[in-house]
Amino acid sequence: MSDAATGRVQIDLFSTLDGVMQAPGGPDEDPSGGFAFGGWQAPIDDDVVGERVIAGIRSMDALLLGRRTYDIFAAYWPTFTDDGPVSEIARIFNALPKYVASRGTPELTWHNSHLIDTDLTAAISELRARHRDVHVVGSIDLARTLVAEGLFDVLNLLVYPIVLGAGKRLFPDSGVARGLTLLEPPASGPAGAVALRYGPGPAVRTGDMT
Repeated sequence: MSDAATGRVQIDLFSTLDGVMQAPGGPDEDPSGGFAFGGWQAPIDDDVVGERVIAGIRSMDALLLGRRTYDIFAAYWPTFTDDGPVSEIARIFNALPKYVASRGTPELTWHNSHLIDTDLTAAISELRARHRDVHVVGSIDLARTLVAEGLFDVLNLLVYPIVLGAGKRLFPDSGVARGLTLLEPPASGPAGAVALRYGPGPAVRTGDMT
């Protein structure tokens, strides 16, 4: 976790009630593992979630993405031409520095894109020193590693009233035990989505309720 003199790393994820975060945006986003519910978020429109998302985008000064999410974004946002509300997101994403976590050598064709060091601890330290507010959007595999290793400052979970039963989760059965701290009261919208905001917390303890 960073201190007051350094920037923050925020992780932004859409989640079902049973913790599935795979492919919320569209059918072809990530069908790996036979995932059949790509685009599950789209039919559940919620103003509270929308306000949280746009506020986060307006505050960020850098993006940190996994390879799969980067490739999806790089194929979409640079060619986005609509004049509606989403055009603001396109302008911000296209201008921001984009950092990509990959062990390979991806073609970083999107303007202002950079490959980060495979040593995530060192890379996150450099990003915190360079930027005020770095956001990880989607990128479930990268987010899972950052949370497991404590390399984040804020975890923004937007939880929807839907259960899918199977799919990629931030907290897998084989994950590490980790406490979290609620940073502000949850907010909920008319569609039943809940916005939760956590920071790293104390170590997990056990007790006896009897």
